Amino acid sequence: MSKYFKISILLSLFLLFANLGYSQIIAPPKWTIQLSEKELKVGDEVKIIFKAQVPRDWYIYSNDFDPDLGPMLTELELSQSQGFSLVGGLKAINPKKKYDEIWEGEVTYFEGTGTFEQTIKITGTNIKAEGFIGYQMCTDVTGQCIPFEEDFTLTASAKQAQSSSPVPPVEVEEQIEEIASTPEVDEEPAENVAESANQERSFISLDDEEEQGGLIGFMIIAFLAGLAALLTPCVFPMIPMTVTFFTGRAKSRIGGIRNASIYGFSIIAIYTVAGTAVASIQGPEFANWLSTHWVPNVFFFLVFIFFAFAFLGMFELTLPSSFVNKMDAKADKGGLTGIFFMAFTLVLVSFSCTGPIVGSILISSAGGALLKPILGMFAFSLAFAIPFTLFAIFPEWLNSLPKSGGWLNSVKVVLGFLELALAFKFLSIADQVYHWGILDRDIYLAIWIVIFALLGFYLLGKIKLPHDSPMDYIGVPRLMLAITTFVFVVYLIPGLWGAPLKALSGYLPPMATHDFNLFENRYAAIAPENQLDDVPKYADLLHLPHGIQGYFDYEQALAAARRTGKPLFIDFTGHGCVNCREMEARVWSDAQVLKRLKEDFVLVALYIDERFELPESEWYISEYDGKEKKTIGKQNADFQITRFNNNAQPYYVILDHNEELLVRPKAYDTNIQNFVNFLEEAKEEFGRR
Repeated sequence: MSKYFKISILLSLFLLFANLGYSQIIAPPKWTIQLSEKELKVGDEVKIIFKAQVPRDWYIYSNDFDPDLGPMLTELELSQSQGFSLVGGLKAINPKKKYDEIWEGEVTYFEGTGTFEQTIKITGTNIKAEGFIGYQMCTDVTGQCIPFEEDFTLTASAKQAQSSSPVPPVEVEEQIEEIASTPEVDEEPAENVAESANQERSFISLDDEEEQGGLIGFMIIAFLAGLAALLTPCVFPMIPMTVTFFTGRAKSRIGGIRNASIYGFSIIAIYTVAGTAVASIQGPEFANWLSTHWVPNVFFFLVFIFFAFAFLGMFELTLPSSFVNKMDAKADKGGLTGIFFMAFTLVLVSFSCTGPIVGSILISSAGGALLKPILGMFAFSLAFAIPFTLFAIFPEWLNSLPKSGGWLNSVKVVLGFLELALAFKFLSIADQVYHWGILDRDIYLAIWIVIFALLGFYLLGKIKLPHDSPMDYIGVPRLMLAITTFVFVVYLIPGLWGAPLKALSGYLPPMATHDFNLFENRYAAIAPENQLDDVPKYADLLHLPHGIQGYFDYEQALAAARRTGKPLFIDFTGHGCVNCREMEARVWSDAQVLKRLKEDFVLVALYIDERFELPESEWYISEYDGKEKKTIGKQNADFQITRFNNNAQPYYVILDHNEELLVRPKAYDTNIQNFVNFLEEAKEEFGRR
């Protein structure tokens, strides 16, 4: 009897957790809000600190990346502000950073603990702030994403100078009830506070490791750029001059090594000072402005174009001759001062060739951490200085160098083509952020294809540019480089018709900007389109992928399902739901899935983060949280919670005409056969009913 009792208990628990797996409310993070200062005075600037305790295995997106990329950025909305004014925007404090292949861009996020700060200026004695924090919480474990809004009210007085106690944290009232049996959210008991602290320290350590990895990679690129600068026609001929300058200056071998070392360190110091000057203006707000605003991005675009034209031979970049002559005269005086000014002369004379490369490094490092431009310039100048230092120590090596000539100008031209291509990345950023529509993905690709095709023809000697020397034959290395260039061009060409080109996703505009997508048209041709007998509401705002015809309003879709005699497929989705896009790209695009979605179901996509405000006559107060639902997204999210006891996306529900479930709802699952079985099971059950 005991054996059967245990089996029955296990079966009951299994059924309970199986039910929770597809029908549950996932609780949001716990937020606390407090002011940064103990004492408040009118005229002071203080910070409102928003801190979220994110559930284990979940993360929330930050707000310091491209808002058009896809994910929902964390934002602060104030419905009432009394006694203060905002200074700047909501700032994320040390978020993590990663490249997301689905969104084809870099995103920032928080795990464990997330902190945001809003600077305010006190303007009155009675301070009151009401509003909400809007954000998106996701997990890679189940592939779900949930948008949340946390209401808060913060009151304070500007007459707290006499109080010795800090302003107490204001606990945000949770509007979504936590279910004790929910496995996704682990409440942290008091005895685990030390463990949480250790976890937070580990997050900080991980951030440091990621930042160190990024700096090392950046320094390697800068070092390679320094080596490339040595091959430019402005720098290469300076090597014999360096050898001539140091030959016979030192009375001993040790003295020669000392002089050469000072020369190398002087080169490094001169270049690194430029990086320090750039670093002095860095800051998080400047970084965000620099990466997204059209002014710096268009400026960088023009800078790259300017240097590209110089490399291609349109004009020469030269500093005033009087200035260079003065530096050269200083170098002739000898001693340590002469060695330093010899290094300064090298930097100045080589400016016309190293300027574009140095400018590229500084532009790439702008807006980064304080050390990034300094370390970048150090790595560049190190690679630049080492050969000159070695030739100063060993002048006899000069005899083994190839003679300078036309090949050096060819290196310069190749760099010019690369500068020209990379310039359009900055213009693309400004174009996407401000929706100018002048550099869509297909136009961008066409520009790159032309640029790199011309580079290939130049390498084959079919194009001549100013300062090029006559070429009787093509060397094997040059031929190999030409072949590589043309292979790259062939790789780019399918992108004109919608090929994803995943290897270049970080450099290309998003696929949504592509005007002519043959791959999307191919999906549309797999099966006849559903003949909709009604114009879908909000079709001017919302769209379905792969040529699927469907609706964006539940009642309208349900009526269409009843008229056509098909089951209703509900897609709870979101603009910022990365796993929704992955499901559409990897599962819905499959021929057998797409055919069923188009022919066997009436599909309605309910966007839970759509901010389009409905007419006032359609507003209502939710029975669930007592809040007024004004937008399409809020009403769709309320419908998902109240009807299906779930608030995560993607979430797929199939109903019959009586609005009853045909099969158990399905969440994120990239197994195509599982999704086919899900659709087939629903279709068969609908036929039986």
